[in-house]
Amino acid sequence: MDVRRIVTLDDPALADYSRLTDVALRRVTEPEGGLYLAESTKVITRALAAGHTPRSVLLQEQWLPDVEPLLADHPEVPVYVGDAATLETLTGYHLHRGAMASMHRPALPPVPEVLQDARRVVVLDGLVDHTNVGAIFRSVAALGADAVLVTPTCADPLYRRSVRVSMGTVLQVPWTRLPEWAAPSGTTPGAAELLHASGFHIAALALSDDAVTLDRFAVEPPERVAIVMGAEGDGLGRRALAAADTIVTIPMMHGVDSLNVASASAVALWALRTGGSADAEPMRRNIEP
Repeated sequence: MDVRRIVTLDDPALADYSRLTDVALRRVTEPEGGLYLAESTKVITRALAAGHTPRSVLLQEQWLPDVEPLLADHPEVPVYVGDAATLETLTGYHLHRGAMASMHRPALPPVPEVLQDARRVVVLDGLVDHTNVGAIFRSVAALGADAVLVTPTCADPLYRRSVRVSMGTVLQVPWTRLPEWAAPSGTTPGAAELLHASGFHIAALALSDDAVTLDRFAVEPPERVAIVMGAEGDGLGRRALAAADTIVTIPMMHGVDSLNVASASAVALWALRTGGSADAEPMRRNIEP
């Protein structure tokens, strides 16, 4: 490895870790591409397994043996080494698990490509909390959904905190950005049109007088379902609700009207994980005729 001990924190090569915000990192190689930060050896491993290219690595000395095999195919990548205090001064926070990599952002695939072989996808509409975005990606990976699609107003899944909270699953779950829900006439297709063209039933999780409860919807769900999750606090906007084929709600008790959006995604994905299989029988028996 190209190991470089940190002598001064003013080294311009360390700017990715000290002087660039997540927004600035995205613009390093404008007009497209950019960088993101992968924190911990586990996340770096998943980033490399996904085919992402590292630009540099920052770590504590004791993590060199763990990182060395990961960079076997990237001997040209500089590895900056310092003690815990130096790295915390550089980055402004405690370096989780002692290692971080500056990675080149991959190009996002077209929406039809992500949807081609998918049956269950999650659409994040206007979420602004990076912790929730990361937690939803982790639920998607754990509970077997096929992809995540994010609207133009949704927070960046490759923001450092999103990647960290997702435990790196944001790097293994296929995802891409959708356009606005309804495109102006004569322009490229909007989000609803793209989902419908790929055979997806749009199920919006929201409170509504005409909503179907999740347990009922899960008895015989459509073959392909796009579960739409709304922003924290305000929920889904009128455009997303207008695009929905079905509005689905999770029944609540004790006067609680809703769950945190990340928790709601896990509940919905678990309920829809089997479709009409035998595992769903206990759920059927609990539904009133």
